[in-house]
Amino acid sequence: MDAGALFVLKSKGSWVHCGYHLTTSIVGPPLLSLPFAFTLLGWAGGVVSLAAAALVTFYSYNLLSLVLEHYDQMGRRQLRFRDMANQILGPKWGRYCVGPIQFIVCYGAVVGCTLLGGQCMKAIYVLLNPDGTLKLYLFVTIFGCFMLTLAQIPSFHSLRHINLLSLLLCLGYSACATAAAIHIGTSSSSSPPKEYSVPGDDTADRLFGVFNAVAIIATTCGNGIIPEIQATVAPPVKGKMFKGLCVCYAVVLAAFFSVAISGYWAFGNRAQGLVLSNFVDSGRPLVPKWFVLMVNVFTILQLSAVAVVS
Repeated sequence: MDAGALFVLKSKGSWVHCGYHLTTSIVGPPLLSLPFAFTLLGWAGGVVSLAAAALVTFYSYNLLSLVLEHYDQMGRRQLRFRDMANQILGPKWGRYCVGPIQFIVCYGAVVGCTLLGGQCMKAIYVLLNPDGTLKLYLFVTIFGCFMLTLAQIPSFHSLRHINLLSLLLCLGYSACATAAAIHIGTSSSSSPPKEYSVPGDDTADRLFGVFNAVAIIATTCGNGIIPEIQATVAPPVKGKMFKGLCVCYAVVLAAFFSVAISGYWAFGNRAQGLVLSNFVDSGRPLVPKWFVLMVNVFTILQLSAVAVVS
Protein backbone atom coordinates (compact mmCIF):
# COMPACT_ATOMS: atom_id res chain seq x y z
CA MET A 1 0.00 0.00 0.00
CA ASP A 2 1.07 3.56 -0.62
CA ALA A 3 1.45 6.17 2.13
CA GLY A 4 -2.01 7.62 1.44
CA ALA A 5 -3.70 4.28 2.06
CA LEU A 6 -1.68 3.65 5.22
CA PHE A 7 -2.60 7.12 6.52
CA VAL A 8 -6.33 6.26 6.61
CA LEU A 9 -6.13 2.55 7.41
CA LYS A 10 -5.71 2.75 11.19
CA SER A 11 -9.26 1.47 11.78
CA LYS A 12 -9.89 2.14 15.46
CA GLY A 13 -12.46 4.95 15.31
CA SER A 14 -16.02 5.04 16.62
CA TRP A 15 -19.09 6.80 15.23
CA VAL A 16 -18.28 9.75 17.50
CA HIS A 17 -14.88 10.08 15.86
CA CYS A 18 -16.64 9.95 12.47
CA GLY A 19 -18.71 12.92 13.57
CA TYR A 20 -15.57 14.87 14.47
CA HIS A 21 -13.83 14.06 11.17
CA LEU A 22 -16.90 14.76 9.02
CA THR A 23 -17.55 18.08 10.74
CA THR A 24 -13.99 19.25 10.12
CA SER A 25 -14.11 18.18 6.45
CA ILE A 26 -17.44 19.97 5.78
CA VAL A 27 -17.84 22.85 8.26
CA GLY A 28 -15.14 25.48 7.75
CA PRO A 29 -14.65 29.25 7.63
CA PRO A 30 -16.14 29.45 4.09
CA LEU A 31 -19.53 29.34 5.86
CA LEU A 32 -18.84 33.00 6.73
CA SER A 33 -19.53 33.73 3.04
CA LEU A 34 -23.13 32.48 3.24
CA PRO A 35 -24.67 35.92 4.01
CA PHE A 36 -23.09 37.16 0.77
CA ALA A 37 -24.66 34.23 -1.10
CA PHE A 38 -28.02 35.24 0.36
CA THR A 39 -27.58 38.77 -1.06
CA LEU A 40 -27.53 37.23 -4.56
CA LEU A 41 -30.58 35.03 -3.95
CA GLY A 42 -32.82 36.96 -1.56
CA TRP A 43 -34.58 35.53 1.48
CA ALA A 44 -36.62 32.79 -0.21
CA GLY A 45 -33.94 31.71 -2.66
CA GLY A 46 -31.21 31.70 -0.02
CA VAL A 47 -33.09 29.63 2.55
CA VAL A 48 -34.41 27.16 -0.03
CA SER A 49 -31.00 26.74 -1.70
CA LEU A 50 -29.18 26.21 1.59
CA ALA A 51 -31.79 23.72 2.84
CA ALA A 52 -31.70 21.85 -0.49
CA ALA A 53 -27.88 21.69 -0.43
CA ALA A 54 -27.90 20.29 3.12
CA LEU A 55 -30.54 17.69 2.23
CA VAL A 56 -28.89 16.60 -1.03
CA THR A 57 -25.40 16.30 0.45
CA PHE A 58 -26.62 14.41 3.53
CA TYR A 59 -28.46 11.92 1.31
CA SER A 60 -25.48 11.61 -1.06
CA TYR A 61 -22.98 11.04 1.74
CA ASN A 62 -25.20 8.42 3.38
CA LEU A 63 -25.70 6.66 0.03
CA LEU A 64 -21.96 6.68 -0.59
CA SER A 65 -21.39 5.22 2.86
CA LEU A 66 -23.84 2.39 2.13
CA VAL A 67 -22.02 1.59 -1.12
CA LEU A 68 -18.75 1.38 0.80
CA GLU A 69 -20.36 -0.93 3.37
CA HIS A 70 -21.69 -3.15 0.57
CA TYR A 71 -18.28 -3.59 -1.05
CA ASP A 72 -16.64 -4.11 2.34
CA GLN A 73 -19.01 -7.02 3.04
CA MET A 74 -18.01 -8.48 -0.33
CA GLY A 75 -14.36 -8.40 0.74
CA ARG A 76 -13.45 -5.48 -1.52
CA ARG A 77 -12.71 -2.69 0.92
CA GLN A 78 -12.26 0.75 -0.60
CA LEU A 79 -10.19 3.32 1.25
CA ARG A 80 -10.36 6.34 -1.05
CA PHE A 81 -12.43 7.83 -3.86
CA ARG A 82 -9.97 6.63 -6.47
CA ASP A 83 -10.15 3.08 -5.07
CA MET A 84 -13.92 3.22 -5.55
CA ALA A 85 -13.44 4.43 -9.12
CA ASN A 86 -10.94 1.64 -9.84
CA GLN A 87 -13.29 -1.10 -8.67
CA ILE A 88 -16.64 0.30 -9.86
CA LEU A 89 -15.75 2.17 -13.07
CA GLY A 90 -12.42 0.65 -14.04
CA PRO A 91 -8.75 1.50 -13.42
CA LYS A 92 -8.58 4.27 -16.03
CA TRP A 93 -11.25 6.30 -14.19
CA GLY A 94 -9.40 6.08 -10.88
CA ARG A 95 -5.98 6.82 -12.33
CA TYR A 96 -6.75 9.48 -14.92
CA CYS A 97 -9.99 11.13 -13.75
CA VAL A 98 -11.09 10.74 -10.12
CA GLY A 99 -7.61 10.72 -8.58
CA PRO A 100 -6.37 13.92 -10.31
CA ILE A 101 -9.65 15.74 -9.66
CA GLN A 102 -9.55 14.89 -5.95
CA PHE A 103 -5.90 15.97 -5.79
CA ILE A 104 -6.75 19.33 -7.41
CA VAL A 105 -9.66 19.88 -5.01
CA CYS A 106 -7.56 19.02 -1.94
CA TYR A 107 -4.64 21.11 -3.21
CA GLY A 108 -6.94 24.08 -3.73
CA ALA A 109 -8.47 23.63 -0.27
CA VAL A 110 -5.05 23.57 1.40
CA VAL A 111 -3.86 26.64 -0.52
CA GLY A 112 -7.10 28.49 0.25
CA CYS A 113 -6.93 27.61 3.95
CA THR A 114 -3.31 28.73 4.14
CA LEU A 115 -4.08 32.06 2.48
CA LEU A 116 -7.13 32.64 4.69
CA GLY A 117 -5.13 31.70 7.79
CA GLY A 118 -2.47 34.24 6.83
CA GLN A 119 -5.16 36.90 6.28
CA CYS A 120 -6.63 36.24 9.73
CA MET A 121 -3.19 36.51 11.31
CA LYS A 122 -2.58 39.77 9.44
CA ALA A 123 -5.97 41.08 10.66
CA ILE A 124 -4.97 40.37 14.26
CA TYR A 125 -1.63 42.07 13.71
CA VAL A 126 -3.28 45.19 12.24
CA LEU A 127 -5.77 45.39 15.13
CA LEU A 128 -2.97 45.18 17.70
CA ASN A 129 -0.50 47.32 15.76
CA PRO A 130 -2.26 49.62 13.26
CA ASP A 131 1.03 51.15 12.12
CA GLY A 132 2.78 47.82 11.60
CA THR A 133 4.76 47.24 8.41
CA LEU A 134 4.74 43.43 8.14
CA LYS A 135 3.35 42.17 4.83
CA LEU A 136 0.72 39.50 4.22
CA TYR A 137 3.15 37.00 2.69
CA LEU A 138 5.03 36.75 6.00
CA PHE A 139 1.86 35.65 7.82
CA VAL A 140 1.01 33.21 5.04
CA THR A 141 4.50 31.72 5.39
CA ILE A 142 4.14 31.42 9.18
CA PHE A 143 0.78 29.68 8.83
CA GLY A 144 2.19 27.40 6.12
CA CYS A 145 5.04 26.33 8.43
CA PHE A 146 2.49 25.58 11.13
CA MET A 147 0.58 23.40 8.62
CA LEU A 148 3.79 21.62 7.68
CA THR A 149 4.31 20.74 11.35
CA LEU A 150 0.78 19.39 11.77
CA ALA A 151 1.14 17.35 8.57
CA GLN A 152 3.63 15.07 10.38
CA ILE A 153 0.75 13.44 12.31
CA PRO A 154 1.07 9.69 11.51
CA SER A 155 -2.57 8.75 10.76
CA PHE A 156 -6.05 10.12 10.19
CA HIS A 157 -7.20 8.50 13.45
CA SER A 158 -4.58 10.55 15.28
CA LEU A 159 -6.51 13.68 14.27
CA ARG A 160 -9.57 12.79 16.37
CA HIS A 161 -8.66 15.11 19.27
CA ILE A 162 -7.74 17.96 16.91
CA ASN A 163 -11.02 17.47 15.05
CA LEU A 164 -13.01 17.53 18.31
CA LEU A 165 -11.41 20.89 19.03
CA SER A 166 -12.23 21.91 15.44
CA LEU A 167 -15.91 21.07 16.01
CA LEU A 168 -16.01 23.24 19.12
CA LEU A 169 -14.17 26.07 17.38
CA CYS A 170 -16.51 26.15 14.39
CA LEU A 171 -19.46 26.32 16.78
CA GLY A 172 -17.59 29.08 18.64
CA TYR A 173 -16.91 31.41 15.72
CA SER A 174 -20.34 30.71 14.22
CA ALA A 175 -21.95 31.73 17.52
CA CYS A 176 -19.69 34.80 17.71
CA ALA A 177 -20.50 35.84 14.14
CA THR A 178 -24.22 35.37 14.79
CA ALA A 179 -24.11 37.31 18.06
CA ALA A 180 -22.11 40.15 16.48
CA ALA A 181 -24.53 40.39 13.54
CA ILE A 182 -27.54 40.51 15.88
CA HIS A 183 -25.82 43.13 18.07
CA ILE A 184 -24.99 45.35 15.09
CA GLY A 185 -28.42 44.83 13.53
CA THR A 186 -30.25 45.88 16.67
CA SER A 187 -27.96 48.79 17.56
CA SER A 188 -29.34 52.17 16.56
CA SER A 189 -25.87 53.74 16.42
CA SER A 190 -23.98 51.14 14.37
CA SER A 191 -26.72 49.42 12.40
CA PRO A 192 -26.21 50.05 8.65
CA PRO A 193 -29.18 50.77 6.39
CA LYS A 194 -30.73 47.49 5.27
CA GLU A 195 -31.89 46.70 1.75
CA TYR A 196 -32.90 43.16 0.79
CA SER A 197 -33.41 43.61 -2.94
CA VAL A 198 -31.31 41.34 -5.18
CA PRO A 199 -28.52 43.44 -6.77
CA GLY A 200 -28.03 43.58 -10.53
CA ASP A 201 -28.79 46.04 -13.29
CA ASP A 202 -30.43 43.51 -15.58
CA THR A 203 -31.52 39.88 -15.83
CA ALA A 204 -28.09 38.66 -16.96
CA ASP A 205 -26.33 40.19 -13.93
CA ARG A 206 -28.84 38.63 -11.58
CA LEU A 207 -28.57 35.25 -13.31
CA PHE A 208 -24.79 35.21 -12.96
CA GLY A 209 -25.26 36.25 -9.33
CA VAL A 210 -27.50 33.22 -8.79
CA PHE A 211 -24.82 30.94 -10.28
CA ASN A 212 -22.23 32.53 -8.01
CA ALA A 213 -24.42 32.06 -4.92
CA VAL A 214 -25.23 28.44 -5.76
CA ALA A 215 -21.51 27.76 -6.26
CA ILE A 216 -20.72 29.26 -2.83
CA ILE A 217 -23.41 27.16 -1.12
CA ALA A 218 -22.43 23.97 -2.99
CA THR A 219 -18.74 24.46 -2.18
CA THR A 220 -19.54 25.11 1.48
CA CYS A 221 -21.58 21.91 1.83
CA GLY A 222 -19.82 19.55 -0.58
CA ASN A 223 -16.41 18.77 0.92
CA GLY A 224 -17.05 15.47 2.73
CA ILE A 225 -14.33 12.82 2.26
CA ILE A 226 -16.49 9.81 3.08
CA PRO A 227 -14.25 6.88 1.95
CA GLU A 228 -11.19 8.14 3.80
CA ILE A 229 -13.16 8.77 7.00
CA GLN A 230 -15.04 5.46 6.81
CA ALA A 231 -11.70 3.66 6.45
CA THR A 232 -10.77 4.85 9.96
CA VAL A 233 -13.82 3.19 11.60
CA ALA A 234 -13.33 0.04 13.65
CA PRO A 235 -15.36 -2.95 12.37
CA PRO A 236 -18.24 -3.59 12.25
CA VAL A 237 -18.86 -0.38 10.31
CA LYS A 238 -22.62 -0.80 9.82
CA GLY A 239 -24.61 2.20 11.09
CA LYS A 240 -21.62 4.12 12.46
CA MET A 241 -21.26 6.49 9.53
CA PHE A 242 -24.95 7.38 9.64
CA LYS A 243 -24.62 8.35 13.31
CA GLY A 244 -21.50 10.36 12.50
CA LEU A 245 -23.35 12.14 9.70
CA CYS A 246 -26.16 13.01 12.12
CA VAL A 247 -23.62 14.59 14.51
CA CYS A 248 -22.02 16.47 11.61
CA TYR A 249 -25.27 17.78 10.17
CA ALA A 250 -26.54 18.92 13.54
CA VAL A 251 -23.50 21.23 13.54
CA VAL A 252 -24.03 22.08 9.85
CA LEU A 253 -27.63 23.18 10.38
CA ALA A 254 -26.81 25.17 13.52
CA ALA A 255 -23.77 26.93 12.07
CA PHE A 256 -24.82 27.48 8.47
CA PHE A 257 -28.33 28.76 9.05
CA SER A 258 -27.49 30.91 12.07
CA VAL A 259 -24.63 32.72 10.28
CA ALA A 260 -26.42 33.03 6.94
CA ILE A 261 -29.72 34.33 8.31
CA SER A 262 -28.31 36.64 10.99
CA GLY A 263 -25.65 38.08 8.65
CA TYR A 264 -28.12 38.77 5.85
CA TRP A 265 -30.69 40.18 8.28
CA ALA A 266 -28.12 42.55 9.84
CA PHE A 267 -26.45 43.83 6.66
CA GLY A 268 -28.89 43.08 3.82
CA ASN A 269 -27.33 43.27 0.36
CA ARG A 270 -24.33 45.09 1.90
CA ALA A 271 -23.07 41.77 3.31
CA GLN A 272 -19.49 41.28 2.12
CA GLY A 273 -17.76 38.16 0.85
CA LEU A 274 -16.61 37.40 4.40
CA VAL A 275 -19.13 38.60 6.97
CA LEU A 276 -16.32 39.42 9.43
CA SER A 277 -15.44 42.34 7.14
CA ASN A 278 -18.82 43.90 7.97
CA PHE A 279 -17.82 44.14 11.62
CA VAL A 280 -15.44 47.01 10.78
CA ASP A 281 -16.77 50.17 9.14
CA SER A 282 -14.15 52.55 7.70
CA GLY A 283 -11.57 51.32 10.18
CA ARG A 284 -13.97 51.62 13.12
CA PRO A 285 -14.90 48.30 14.79
CA LEU A 286 -18.67 47.96 15.26
CA VAL A 287 -18.05 45.42 18.03
CA PRO A 288 -15.36 45.43 20.75
CA LYS A 289 -11.83 44.90 19.48
CA TRP A 290 -11.30 41.90 21.76
CA PHE A 291 -14.35 40.26 20.18
CA VAL A 292 -12.93 40.64 16.66
CA LEU A 293 -9.61 39.24 17.88
CA MET A 294 -11.32 36.23 19.46
CA VAL A 295 -13.25 35.39 16.29
CA ASN A 296 -10.07 35.58 14.21
CA VAL A 297 -8.21 33.32 16.64
CA PHE A 298 -11.03 30.76 16.52
CA THR A 299 -10.96 30.93 12.72
CA ILE A 300 -7.18 30.44 12.51
CA LEU A 301 -7.23 27.42 14.79
CA GLN A 302 -10.10 25.76 12.94
CA LEU A 303 -8.48 26.50 9.58
CA SER A 304 -5.43 24.54 10.70
CA ALA A 305 -7.57 21.44 11.32
CA VAL A 306 -9.43 21.84 8.01
CA ALA A 307 -6.17 22.16 6.07
CA VAL A 308 -4.68 19.04 7.69
CA VAL A 309 -7.80 16.97 6.98
CA SER A 310 -7.87 18.19 3.35
